[in-house]
Amino acid sequence: MIHRDRNAKSTLPTLAVTVGDPTGIGPEIIVGALKDPSLYRVCRPLVVGRPEVLHRAMGQLGSPMAIDSIEDPSEGKPGIDRIACLTCGSPNAIEAPQGMIDARGGQAAYDALLFASRLALADQVEGIVTAPLHKVALHQAGHDWPGHTELLAEICGVQQYAMMLYLPPREDRKDPGLMESGAGRGGRFGLGVIHVTLHMALREIFAAIDPDAVFEKVSLAREVFSRLRRAYGESQEPSIAVAALNPHGGEMGRFGDEESTCIAPAVERARRLGWDVEGPLPVDTLMPRAVQGEFDAVVAMYHDQGHIALKLLDMFDAVNITLGLPILRTSVAHGTAHSIAGTATAKCSGMVQAILAAARLARGGWREDARRSVRQGDFAGG
Repeated sequence: MIHRDRNAKSTLPTLAVTVGDPTGIGPEIIVGALKDPSLYRVCRPLVVGRPEVLHRAMGQLGSPMAIDSIEDPSEGKPGIDRIACLTCGSPNAIEAPQGMIDARGGQAAYDALLFASRLALADQVEGIVTAPLHKVALHQAGHDWPGHTELLAEICGVQQYAMMLYLPPREDRKDPGLMESGAGRGGRFGLGVIHVTLHMALREIFAAIDPDAVFEKVSLAREVFSRLRRAYGESQEPSIAVAALNPHGGEMGRFGDEESTCIAPAVERARRLGWDVEGPLPVDTLMPRAVQGEFDAVVAMYHDQGHIALKLLDMFDAVNITLGLPILRTSVAHGTAHSIAGTATAKCSGMVQAILAAARLARGGWREDARRSVRQGDFAGG
């Protein structure tokens, strides 16, 4: 839903921000982030969850914000002194103790995600931004999913999807963190890392990597950075690097042949389509090149190969974007942090960045592009 701000010249996208697991830091980082005035210049953030959970977080943070409980996304006027909350889920969410893994927390996170996703699928909001959930609590509540990404794919009915960790350009970030040390920051449009495999045991990774799987993620990487470039007013072909799986790129088969049998064929397929793709490249030398701006996106073969590298650059400003869905979804790139829940010490910069990224992508036409791609099912020529 695009909301016309009477005081602005342009329309503002409405975003549904889910509370995540209330036993973790999700409510705290949401309340902290929503005090940032820059958000209201680019979007209408509506919180999805129980208002009691937000009240508790406000008390812990000493925030004087008011909460308006609303039933429709068109209602409510969020601002730095007021949170608009779309109430959903069971009131017993507030009974789950902070810092403890609890099925009631898992159920609250599930309820909020399902509610927000349905709003997005019904075009009542332009996108969703999710606070973290805890996978064990989710399982305890009876929902056997590895995490947000796989659950969202099921809700949206898609088979081809990926997680991308995205580090916005430094000038778009509130808390530059480690990047102030003089290290690179990625290209003009930021830096993304897309994963071929995600939440699985390391022993299962080799069987899950094949040319089709690699090409699918290259396609998604190209698609998302084409959208990001358009959001910044550019149309040049994105530059994508594909990581090797084995040390030193396999050393010509000495350390494994997955580079030649699984990865290189996907890269060649992409290059035949005219895409700007390079690889497979050893990740220890690839990531420094990407950080210096040589590539828009890196396709990593497994979770830690991509996560560790990007989070070392800046964990708290990185944004998680789910690719392949018919809706827009961003998230913080960290977990529930149960050990500090309720202490008012959690950084909210990641949530600010997740909301800002969603707003930018929504204004760049993400939803329309995503719906078209899912309908066609071809991932731009795949």
